[in-house]
Amino acid sequence: MGDAAVAPAPLVGPAGTAPTPGLEGAPADGIPSGRTRLARDLTVIVVLVALLLGAMAAGGLFVYRALYSPSAFVQHYLSLLAAGHAADALHVPGVSVDRTELQAAGLPKGASEALLRRAALAQLTDIRIESERTADGVTSVTASYTAGGYPGTTTFAVERAGAIGFVPTWRFARSPLAVLDLTVHGSMSFEVNGFRIDKRQVGGADVEPAASVPLLVFSPGLYSVKVDTSISYSPGVALLSDAPLKNVPVEVQTRPTSAFVDVVQDRVNDFLGQCATQQVLQPTGCPFGFVVQNRIDGLPEWSMRQSPKITVEPDGENWAIPPTQGLAHIVVDIRSIYDGSLQHVDEDVPFTIVGTITISPSGTASIRVSAPDTD
Repeated sequence: MGDAAVAPAPLVGPAGTAPTPGLEGAPADGIPSGRTRLARDLTVIVVLVALLLGAMAAGGLFVYRALYSPSAFVQHYLSLLAAGHAADALHVPGVSVDRTELQAAGLPKGASEALLRRAALAQLTDIRIESERTADGVTSVTASYTAGGYPGTTTFAVERAGAIGFVPTWRFARSPLAVLDLTVHGSMSFEVNGFRIDKRQVGGADVEPAASVPLLVFSPGLYSVKVDTSISYSPGVALLSDAPLKNVPVEVQTRPTSAFVDVVQDRVNDFLGQCATQQVLQPTGCPFGFVVQNRIDGLPEWSMRQSPKITVEPDGENWAIPPTQGLAHIVVDIRSIYDGSLQHVDEDVPFTIVGTITISPSGTASIRVSAPDTD
C-alpha cells in the first residue's frame, strides 16, 4: 500500500477546549490588558493632581487674602482698635508719625499723644472691607464700620514694606492718625470719651487759656468732647475722625454751673452787706449811694432791700456778671441849711451792678463788683 496521509491533530486549549479562531493573544472574558489599565490609572492620577493643585491654589489665595493681603493688614489694624488695643495699633507699621510728617501734612507739629490710649477709644464695630484697588504701587483699601453708634467709611493707603520669605509685609503709606484741634472756652480741663485732660498737661504750665490744644487721635474713631467741672459745663460734642492725617477743628463754649452761680451770688451778697455797714451817704467802693443838697443830722443807716439776682455769662476765658438791678434802703435825717428844718428820709435806693470773675490757675475765683461805667 502506498503512504497514507495523516491529518494533523487539533490543538487543544485549556481543559480540552479548542481556541477560538482569530483571537489568539487577546485577554479572555473581556479583562483589559495591562497597557489599557495603566493608561486609565494615569488619567485618574492626572485629574486628581490637577484638582489638588487647584485646591491648593484656591486655598493659598484664600490664605493670602485673609492673612497677608493689604485688606488683611487694614483689617488687623481695625480689629486692634475694636478690641481697645491702642498701644498695639500704634505699633502697626506706618501708624506713628513724627513732627516732620505732621508739618508736611499741614498739621500742628506739636500735637499731643495723650488720646492715643485705650481709655480714650470709643466702641468700633461692624468692620467690613469694602474694596481694594492698587495703582502706582499703593493699594487703597476702603473699610466701613460703626464708630460709637455712627456709621462711617474710611479709605486707607497701604504700600509694600518687604517680605518674610515668600510672604509680603505691608505698611500704611499715609498714617491713619488725625489731629483733633480743640479749643475750650471757660475751662482749663475737659473730657474726651470720658478721659480727662488739663490744658497744662499738653501745653505746659504757661499755656494760654484761649489757646487751642492739638491732640492726635486714631482714625477711624468717634470722639465726644465735654466739660464737667464745679465751675463750668458743656454738653457733649461728638466728632467722627474718618480720614488719615486730617485736621478736625473743634470749639467748645462752656456755661457756668448752678453751683458756681450760687457761689457768686453769695459773694455778691456779702460784698453788698459790707457796703451797707458804712454809715456814709456814699459807701466807698460800692455801687449805691445817696446825694443830698443839705446837711445830714446824724449818721445814715443802710440796709439791703433786694439783692441783685445774679447771672453769670462767658467772657472770653473768664466770666462776667451782666448789668443787674438791686435795691438798697437808706434812713437818714437831713437838716436844711436854709431854714434849719429837719427832713426824715426813709426810702429805697435802686442801683445797678456789673462784675468780672477771673479764674486763677489753681481754680479759685476772683470776683470784682462795681457800678456800670457811665462814660
